[in-house]
Amino acid sequence: MESDTSKRRNIAERRGNGGWVFPDLVVEVAGPLACFTRPELKVERVSYPVMTPSAASGVLEAIYWKPEFQYVVRAIEVLKPIEWTSIRRNEVKSAISATEVAALRKDPRRRYDVEGDRDQRNTMLLRDVAYRIHAQIRTSPHLSGTSPAKYRDQLRRRVDRGACFSQPFLGCREFSCSFGPASDAPSIDRDEELGVMLHSIIYPKRGQGGGEKYRWFRAQLVDGVLEVPAKPLDDGQVALPGTGARASMQGR
Repeated sequence: MESDTSKRRNIAERRGNGGWVFPDLVVEVAGPLACFTRPELKVERVSYPVMTPSAASGVLEAIYWKPEFQYVVRAIEVLKPIEWTSIRRNEVKSAISATEVAALRKDPRRRYDVEGDRDQRNTMLLRDVAYRIHAQIRTSPHLSGTSPAKYRDQLRRRVDRGACFSQPFLGCREFSCSFGPASDAPSIDRDEELGVMLHSIIYPKRGQGGGEKYRWFRAQLVDGVLEVPAKPLDDGQVALPGTGARASMQGR
């Protein structure tokens, strides 16, 4: 007798499109500058040559977001040739903690010396970028059985009108971007191994301890398209040197 797991797998295979009921939602974004920072470089910012899935999710959430669902990025097409530029920016050396912010609010005599903590750093970033994001909507577990159709329609309407909750950006908040419905522009002709890339972030539930959990995948650009696997790498396949936001492949 066929198990429930086998039945679900067979249904997904017959559906095609990775087992999703609906076709992918497609949104195009473009901007003059972008920086999707590689995690293995801690001092100077160096961008991946391609938008990351987490950045793509951030763009979609800036356009339309509800706590009842999350975006699943399935593919990112690169629509313009990959071109680089560099800038030097004034940044602070350390990240201020929530505890320090609370202390600053509690004691008005307490000060954070920005000038004393300032540092000038180089950023290697992308210029004149355009991407086509393919994504699905997955409703929250407590809404299992609820169709995501209404959320899909609302996202499409907002994209058509150019409406958004906050200004979408490409990696850094100062690199804002435009967005719109899909066009017939072809992806670039380029193949490249991109190394380990951030797949998604799991945030702790309210009331639970611990910080975010970062999940990774091995990224590869094929004919200008970055395919995002449904399943990230296992924890044993990724080495985290010091912080959850840094990763490298083990034995690769």
